Amino acid sequence: MTCIVGLIEGRRVWMGGDSAGVSGLDITVRADPKVFRNGDFLIGFTSSFRMGQLLAFRLRPPKRPEGMDVFRFMVTDFVDEVRNCLKEGGYAQRNNDAEQGGSFLVAYEGRLFSIQSDYQVCETTRGFHAIGCGADYALGSLASTAGQPAEQRVRKGLECAELLNGGVRAPFRIECLDAEEDNLTLPLLSAVA
Repeated sequence: MTCIVGLIEGRRVWMGGDSAGVSGLDITVRADPKVFRNGDFLIGFTSSFRMGQLLAFRLRPPKRPEGMDVFRFMVTDFVDEVRNCLKEGGYAQRNNDAEQGGSFLVAYEGRLFSIQSDYQVCETTRGFHAIGCGADYALGSLASTAGQPAEQRVRKGLECAELLNGGVRAPFRIECLDAEEDNLTLPLLSAVA
């Protein structure tokens, strides 16, 4: 299920997600969003709605210590807090002594990160990323729409994923996080298809 798309535009990060909840061959269009704001972070999840609910309502994102590198902060302080949140919420699993969570995108400080199920942090060099079963279609769309407005590119990526993948459904929620604003206080821009 799912397609989550993230795109960097200067110091702004756009993120969009679909509304599909999939179980086997059944699909439900969900009212609870897969893309949301938690403090200074914009998060878009796949894997499980339970994990997304924990990230939205239980996660208390830490503050980055002054002078600490953003990537290092994401790998250490942020991921440690996510792991604790998922464990306390009963979502994290242990398989062959390896801890597993889920996959989600995070926008922070004008950057875009992908957190994988083994809690590794990925930051690509291409300026956009996508996760979920519709990711490949969205990535192809994003690569082919360079130069177009950011929100339009995110929407086209989601529409392409919906057209070609049975686990992606509108309406789409698209948000923007602007790192240029003081303390990231810019209201989120929201759009539903």
